[in-house]
Amino acid sequence: MSTSSTVDRAFGAALYATTDDALDTGASLLASDPAADAELAGRGEEFVATAWRRGWQPADLVRIVRRELDDVHVRLVAVLIHAQAPHDRPRGPRWHAQLGDLGGLGGLGERTDRFSHATAVLELYRLLLRLPALEPLDEPDGDTGSSGRERNPESRTLGRIRALLAKAEATGFPEEAEALTAKAQELMARHSVDEALLAVRAPSATAPGACRIGVEPPYEQTKAVLLDAIATANHCRAVWNEALGFSTVVGFASDLEAVELLHTSLLVQAGTAMAKAEAAQRAGGRKRTKTFRQSFLAAYVHRVGARLAAAAEGQVTDDLLPVLASRDVAVTERLDRLFPETTTTRLRGVSDAAGWEEGARAADDAQVEARGRLSGRRP
Repeated sequence: MSTSSTVDRAFGAALYATTDDALDTGASLLASDPAADAELAGRGEEFVATAWRRGWQPADLVRIVRRELDDVHVRLVAVLIHAQAPHDRPRGPRWHAQLGDLGGLGGLGERTDRFSHATAVLELYRLLLRLPALEPLDEPDGDTGSSGRERNPESRTLGRIRALLAKAEATGFPEEAEALTAKAQELMARHSVDEALLAVRAPSATAPGACRIGVEPPYEQTKAVLLDAIATANHCRAVWNEALGFSTVVGFASDLEAVELLHTSLLVQAGTAMAKAEAAQRAGGRKRTKTFRQSFLAAYVHRVGARLAAAAEGQVTDDLLPVLASRDVAVTERLDRLFPETTTTRLRGVSDAAGWEEGARAADDAQVEARGRLSGRRP
C-alpha cells in the first residue's frame, strides 16, 4: 500500500466526520504505517498554505488553534508553519515578525505514542480544513511603512518603549510604574511626532495597513470596546470578530504600533487594578463576583475611552490638520473595502455599583496619553 493511499484512507475516515470512532480509525491507519509520516506532514503544509490563501496569517492560526484545541496542537501547527515558510511567496515585515514570534512553540514537548500523535495531527487538520475565509491583510512585498523608510518592526525606540512598559507592568510600586509609563509615553509621543513630520515633508504613496489583535476571554466584549477606543484615539479603526476572537485594526504603520503597545499596557494595568480592588473588597467582608469584575472593566473602559477622546481633541496644530485628515480618509476607505458591512453592539452584564465605582477610579489613575502634541515645528 502506498503512503498516499494510507493518508487518503485516514483522511477519508477522520477529517470529514466528527465522531471519535472515525478519528480513532484514521489514527490507527496512520500509526500502523510509519512510511506515511512524510506524506502526512506534507499534507499539513498544504493545509497551512491554503489558510494563507484564505486570508489567515501565522499569529491568527496559532491563536485559533490555542483557542479551540490544546498545547500539543499549538506545537504541531508551529512546526507546520515553519516548514511551509521556505516554500511561501515573499511577505511583508509584519508577517515575518509573526514567524519570529512563534519562537519555541514548535518544541518537541512530551513524547507520545504513534497513535496519540496521529490523533492530535488529525484533530489539527480537521480544524484547518474548516477555517473560514478572512479579509486579506497582505502587505506589499518589502513594505516600507508610512515614512518611506525601511520599516523595522522592532526599532530601537519601540524596543525601549516595550522594555519600559514591561517594567511598569511588573513593578509592585505605583510611583515607579507611573514614572516608567510616563517615560514610555514620552518616547512614544516623540516617535509619533517624527512620523507625522515625515508625512508632512515627504508624503509617500503607502496605503494604510491592518493587523489583527487577539481579544481573549473572559470579558472579551469589554476588551474589544477598550481596543476600539484606543484605535479611534490613535487615528485607527477597529472591527471585532467575536466568533474568532480578534479585532482587525486599520491604520498607518506607526499608529498601529501605538495601538498595540497602549492596548497591551492598559489591559495589564486594568488587570492589576481589578485584582487590588477585589482584595480590598474581600478585606471589607464583601464577596466579589463575576458581575463585580464585569462592571469594573466596563467602567474602566468607559472612563479610559472618555479620557482618550479628550486627550485626542486639540492635540494637533493647524499645520498638520490637512495631512491627518487625508490619512483619516484613507483609513476609512481601507476599512470600508475590508468590511463593507459592520454592526454595533452594547455592553452587557453591567450591574454591580461597587465594581463600576472601583473601575472608574482605576481608569482615572491609568496612564493613557500615548502621544504628545503633534506639531509641524519641533521644540
